[in-house]
Amino acid sequence: MSASTLRALERRVVTCTRCPELRAYCANIGATKKRAYRDQTYWAKPVPGWGDPAARVLIVGLAPGAHGSNRTGRPFTGDASGAWLYRALHRAGFASQPQAIDRDDGLVLSDAYITAAVRCAPPDNKPTPAQRAACLPYLREEFAALANVQVVVTLGKLADDTVHSLIREAGEHRTPRLPFAHLAETAVVLPSGRPAHVLASYHPSQQNTNTGVLTEPMLDAVFARARALLSD
Repeated sequence: MSASTLRALERRVVTCTRCPELRAYCANIGATKKRAYRDQTYWAKPVPGWGDPAARVLIVGLAPGAHGSNRTGRPFTGDASGAWLYRALHRAGFASQPQAIDRDDGLVLSDAYITAAVRCAPPDNKPTPAQRAACLPYLREEFAALANVQVVVTLGKLADDTVHSLIREAGEHRTPRLPFAHLAETAVVLPSGRPAHVLASYHPSQQNTNTGVLTEPMLDAVFARARALLSD
């Protein structure tokens, strides 16, 4: 049932018009394009989550990149952040290959599903509170549809705050939520009633990776911990 539910949700996300200002922004980016991609057709629509419907690991990011997911139509695909993330997922055995180029590159996720707090690329990567609130029901539905999730990896503080807000709304914190930090871990009960762990990570943005705030061993440690939690 989760696979069909997720497909139906994907169709609704792609046609969403809840934030006209974001739809206009994404369409404009898709029309003007980045010079390196001037010969490509941009997706320029809301970007749905994707991955293994039976996933035990749910990865939640911030929002599509203007010239990454907004161009390719798949989370963390086609930009530097995605290059870091999929290399780490491949090393941890969650992705079939380390490269994520476009929706037809043959990449397959195993035991992992990737989504975002906001489904449209926002200006300066900073969605407003109203835009975040408008997208929240989609994440709520994904939590309900992904019946096997045991670990939620949050990439960045905004994603972490969004996930914990859902848990406060309809779940339970079994251990106190720690301040956001890399590898901060909280035992929770998801809104579905399932026990799980929320595992925080710094976002693999260029701002973090170029400055050494996040290194590849640090990102590997997140998915190694996720694997350990699944084994436990």
